[in-house]
Amino acid sequence: MGPIILQIGQYIYDIYYWVILISIFGSWFPQFYATKAGIWIKKLVDPYLNIFRRFIPPIGMLDLSPIIALIAYRFIGIFALEGLRQLLQITGLL
Repeated sequence: MGPIILQIGQYIYDIYYWVILISIFGSWFPQFYATKAGIWIKKLVDPYLNIFRRFIPPIGMLDLSPIIALIAYRFIGIFALEGLRQLLQITGLL
């Protein structure tokens, strides 16, 4: 059971990572957010990205906050998945 929980956690983490990347690349094309998929992705990703947009202002037309958010997401994911793995080991499920 434990490896399945860890695998599901990894899949959810990976899917959201790719959704963030799609959102970043989609921002290069203004018509992307006019589609249903673009609206859905924006609703999923903007709450996370807005945290970084509050603290990192755009430099001209260049918004670096999504890049910083992606790096932070990578570190958060590493710690969260490692914590989940350790929790599963402590409970004896792994």
